[in-house]
Amino acid sequence: MNSTTKHLLHCILLITVIVTFEVFSGGIKIDENSFTLVDPWTAYGQVATVLLYLLRFLTLLTLPQVLFNFCGLVFYNAFPEKVVLKGSPLLAPFICIRVVTRGDFPDLVKTNVLRNMNTCLDTGLENFLIEVVTDKAVNLAQHRRIREIVVPKEYKTRTGALFKSRALQYCLEDNVNLLNDSDWVVHLDEETLVTENSVRGIINFVLDGKHPFGQGLITYANENVVNWLTTLADSFRVSDDMGKLRLQFKLFHKPLFSWKGSYVVTQVGAERSVSFDNGIDGSVAEDCFFAMRAFSQGYTFDFIEGEMYEKSPFTLLDFLQQRKRWLQGILLVVHSKMIPFKHKLLLGISVYSWVTMPLSTSNIIFAALYPIPCPNLVDFVCAFIAAINIYMYVFGVIKSFSLYRFGLLRFLACVLGAVCTIPVNVVIENVAVIWGLVGKKHKFYVVQKDVRVLETV
Repeated sequence: MNSTTKHLLHCILLITVIVTFEVFSGGIKIDENSFTLVDPWTAYGQVATVLLYLLRFLTLLTLPQVLFNFCGLVFYNAFPEKVVLKGSPLLAPFICIRVVTRGDFPDLVKTNVLRNMNTCLDTGLENFLIEVVTDKAVNLAQHRRIREIVVPKEYKTRTGALFKSRALQYCLEDNVNLLNDSDWVVHLDEETLVTENSVRGIINFVLDGKHPFGQGLITYANENVVNWLTTLADSFRVSDDMGKLRLQFKLFHKPLFSWKGSYVVTQVGAERSVSFDNGIDGSVAEDCFFAMRAFSQGYTFDFIEGEMYEKSPFTLLDFLQQRKRWLQGILLVVHSKMIPFKHKLLLGISVYSWVTMPLSTSNIIFAALYPIPCPNLVDFVCAFIAAINIYMYVFGVIKSFSLYRFGLLRFLACVLGAVCTIPVNVVIENVAVIWGLVGKKHKFYVVQKDVRVLETV
């Protein structure tokens, strides 16, 4: 089955899910008489009615990102063929693959550095270096393609940046940086594995050279799955990459909704101009703050073809802590005076749809107990939003799990399992919101990343 056929089948499935959900939820009313009409002002009172309508309309805050996900999944081939090189890897500019770590998982770092180096060599890339930036020495083996940078404990940036931002900024200091402004950096987390497909995509991106910043797809169901619940929940993120992220970069070439912190490709000159030295508020979600600053300075972005591999958090607590940090960090970005309002408008709407999630989720209960009449368009849009969000889990599984590797029954079980994780994920996201709003904001929680540590406990 070729990629075009797969994409058409995916589009048919998506439309089927939307129509089905619209009909059964009342977004599309086939029989008007089947719905009981209630006068809420008389039945519930004025205050209760106003609150019920406010809760219902809060759902619409997610509409911008839902539309971006829908368009990205439909208008661009969701199952592209293998990336084909557009030029010789020998002609590619110098590429530095930079991994930032605290140094808590040295064995993981050593293993992945070797794996990623071999993948690059197998793809034909020659002009590259792997740079590991760490707070604690991991004692990497001496190799001409590997450089270990230990950030001094006494190092401080001009604005007092912390955590990963501090380490990234240290690399840009004149006495540390070895790269030219025309060189490129591929930013990875310590658990990220490159693939030959992603290396080819990066080579094409840097050879093209039209945009100084780029990012691609990350999937989470590769090799051994450590935690099925968190992996299935992360299938939503895979769809988010293929939908919203891809559309904003391929069509608008702007990080309208920000981007992720790994599989980030930057040109050195542009990265130094934007800087990671953004104070404490820019240190919790440093990737988001960096993207918004680059956006406000007029830099352009593009989507990079080819996927990389990561693993989902190993425990529900790590999953919760991860979401909490993201929420807190993005809120700090949205509230920062350093980012002009017009550049963070869509990001602000997106994060406040997340902040108000406990309120909008309550519609599930209140809509059943206290039904209120809404304009047909509102009912349609609310059902559309719900249908897209449910399908995102389904598509994420289809994109992440191999039918040939798992077999039909296990593959279908994964799809069903992803849908079944939605209630659990909703609960976790709601807890993360509440905890994030009341908890300490300037904290950087690092999840467990080395599966071998779990195996030996």
